[in-house]
Amino acid sequence: MQPFYTEQQDLLKSTVAEFAANEVAPYSAEVDSEEKFPKHQMEGLGELGLLGLSIAEEAGGAGGGYKDLMVVLEEIAAVCGSTSTVLATHISLSAQTIAKSGDEDQLRRWIPDMAAGKRIGAFALTEPGTGSDALMLSTTAVQDGDDYVLNGTKHFITNAEAAEIFVVFVTHDRALRYKGISALVVERDTPGFSIVPQHGKMGMRGSSTAELVFDECRVPMANRLGEEGQGYSIAFKTLDSSRVSIAAQCIGLARGALDAATTYATQRVAFGGPIAEKQAIAFMLADMATEVDAARLMTYRAAALVDEGLPHGVESAMAKLYASESAGRVAHKAVQIHGGTGYFQPSIVERIYRDQRVTEIYEGTSEIQRMVISRALIDRANA
Repeated sequence: MQPFYTEQQDLLKSTVAEFAANEVAPYSAEVDSEEKFPKHQMEGLGELGLLGLSIAEEAGGAGGGYKDLMVVLEEIAAVCGSTSTVLATHISLSAQTIAKSGDEDQLRRWIPDMAAGKRIGAFALTEPGTGSDALMLSTTAVQDGDDYVLNGTKHFITNAEAAEIFVVFVTHDRALRYKGISALVVERDTPGFSIVPQHGKMGMRGSSTAELVFDECRVPMANRLGEEGQGYSIAFKTLDSSRVSIAAQCIGLARGALDAATTYATQRVAFGGPIAEKQAIAFMLADMATEVDAARLMTYRAAALVDEGLPHGVESAMAKLYASESAGRVAHKAVQIHGGTGYFQPSIVERIYRDQRVTEIYEGTSEIQRMVISRALIDRANA
């Protein structure tokens, strides 16, 4: 582990690495090929007390910070992208949104069960007609007495098939744009709420994805996070910090590819010796290691800013942008080093190559990250 981690974080790394090797890696190919939700792995992470990580103990979580979560996500993602996606979504999107924006009663109702792994969380922002343009939500919430009546559809919602608690973003009036958006918590058994599985993903196949349909779905106003109209701010504050989690996931994916490529290159003999001794291969490994380390440093900086309560939007965007795209370059080289072997299942580099691709899309595409970064530069120049 890098010297900037504390002794406690080194211990956390060792604990999670052992769990990943024994309880995650042996099942990762099956999770991928069968699109199998990693229930056993999530239960194990709950038993280790890691499903409430980075959420304050007074809020019902396990404490710790984003630097700790970064350590955990790297170790899990290095052996199974799907499990790391489920974990990141549960903690840094769903539970963190409730923990940061909920009142005391809402924290008591939902966070302890989520931290214990008894109830999995999901985050529902994307709709069929939206994506990067999050202001154009069409899922409506109309007040009726003490309830909101929801109508509309969300799609590409991670964890949806297994989740019990959904943070859902709705609009009261599209003409109000961001001022008309609210965040509501919808529980799985709410009448008028249905879940339609979506299959056929390229990668992250074990992280269940589904469409959510709201048909005259009645949700108590008591389930609203924050004030009416604060949903846009809540969503983007969550995404700013959650991008650190995706960057950490990307480090894990890239490191898994690098580890596999290094092992293969030192064992594969061609032209009279291990291919790792050939300059073409050795230099690829060197470039891969450099990219992994650079991504880790950028992500650590963003995680430290989050933990210290300092502005971190640009740094999180930079970390997510660089870590996701560098993971793509590392995975590409790893497949190249493996040759034909890396093109077939159950090669881990074949799986990582597919899993990595979505990291440049979800939680803000690479283009959105560049928009965040460039706008900040322009604003500073004009200040």
